[in-house]
Amino acid sequence: MTIRSLATSASLIALCLFGATAPGFSAETTPAQIAAVQGTAPNFTGISNWFNSPPLDIKSLRGKVVLVDFWTYGCINCVNTLPHVTALHAKYKDRGLVIVGVHTPEFPFEKSASNVQNALKRHGITYPVAQDNESKTWNAYSNRYWPAQYIVDQSGQIVYQHDGEGQYEQMDSIIKKLLSANS
Repeated sequence: MTIRSLATSASLIALCLFGATAPGFSAETTPAQIAAVQGTAPNFTGISNWFNSPPLDIKSLRGKVVLVDFWTYGCINCVNTLPHVTALHAKYKDRGLVIVGVHTPEFPFEKSASNVQNALKRHGITYPVAQDNESKTWNAYSNRYWPAQYIVDQSGQIVYQHDGEGQYEQMDSIIKKLLSANS
């Protein structure tokens, strides 16, 4: 038995014993998490391109409510969330919400800036989008799934995190509450 086949066998045994989940394919719904324990939101780092905006950083967004949305255009779960994210943008952009899409590719073809630009047009995305081809912002957030949303309050603290589809009403409620606190 070669080392490679031994490693493969061990991996298969571990999967059978402990189970596995892949982003977007979990048998159970990942619950929304109030994420105050995560602390200060990391900055956007390693961004190769910015679309719909000059480069942004978390510190300059203090005083605003920020929704950081990790996605990639080749992920059907991500595509399913986009109408909800763009609706939040339309509803709250004039009240102090800033949405930053962080496009972190899963596959090599998703690294193309022109492909990302075409996806933005196709989905009507007008809010800022950072192209995170090297997953540096993804890693700074310790993110693991597509899609994933992080709500950052006016002081720069992550107050909510959700993986996957759904929880749209809860995100809307949290954003509305944070924006109302500032009025």
